[in-house]
Amino acid sequence: MKQLEGTFPVLITPMTDDFEVDYEGLKKNIDHFVNEGVSGIAVNGSTGEFVSLTKEERYKIAEIAVEQVNGDIPVIVGTAAETTTAAIEYTKQAEAVGADAALLINSYYAHPKDEEIYEHFKAVADAVTLPIMLYNNPFTSGINIGTETVLNVARKVDNITHIKESSGDISKVRDITRQGKGFLKTFCGADNLALESFLVGATGWISVAANIVPRLAADLYNSVKEKNMDRAWALYDDLLPLCNLLEGEGKPVQIVKRAMELQGFAGGPSRKPRLPLSTEEEAKLKSVLNNLISVQQS
Repeated sequence: MKQLEGTFPVLITPMTDDFEVDYEGLKKNIDHFVNEGVSGIAVNGSTGEFVSLTKEERYKIAEIAVEQVNGDIPVIVGTAAETTTAAIEYTKQAEAVGADAALLINSYYAHPKDEEIYEHFKAVADAVTLPIMLYNNPFTSGINIGTETVLNVARKVDNITHIKESSGDISKVRDITRQGKGFLKTFCGADNLALESFLVGATGWISVAANIVPRLAADLYNSVKEKNMDRAWALYDDLLPLCNLLEGEGKPVQIVKRAMELQGFAGGPSRKPRLPLSTEEEAKLKSVLNNLISVQQS
């Protein structure tokens, strides 16, 4: 089993102008991330528009991601679904194609209670042997999973090994990390709390910003690990305008896709109902991006 630690960009799903998945563009993007020194990648996540993809597209993206990295870095595959049965199916497929872990959120429409979330996570994890990374994101799923529920299911199910914590509550990151020591590791899921999360013990970052500036995002985690805090704070100061833009504008997918295009990588449109960036939003992005490009070149 590959070690899951460090900065993992959660990839967009690039598309052509007619809204078809750009698989060749995806391959080229993956090569770029590997070359930039990220610790791993995640596909079929929220940033990858998984809810807008067909089952066949999600399967193919998982297959391509594993094939393209060719064992160089770990691949985490998002296997979220509204029903437990469907989540099991996606997670089994991820295991079959050789993914290193599955990223699993609770049902996002049914608004399940904590005991139902516990049973959902346990049933999916019991159906496979690959590691499961739980995902708490109340902003997209409508549910802020209880800390005790997270800890209890991780204690009792051996292959639930990680959690991506995206509540935006640093005290929750702290509590899960400290109380889960020895059986559950925490990944930051809120880009504008990355350094704070590392300081309370998170050992990884599922990062939207790392699509746009993968090397800088990877350097942030590595600087903390190397205890070079002056470097870490300087990098964080550089990254925060981008992180805040992604967390605050309500269009993180479109922002990343446009930023990828502006740098010569595959992006393309998002499937509706998502609409392109407005003129004002694009101007904000270009201003932030130009500053980061200057930092990268310095």
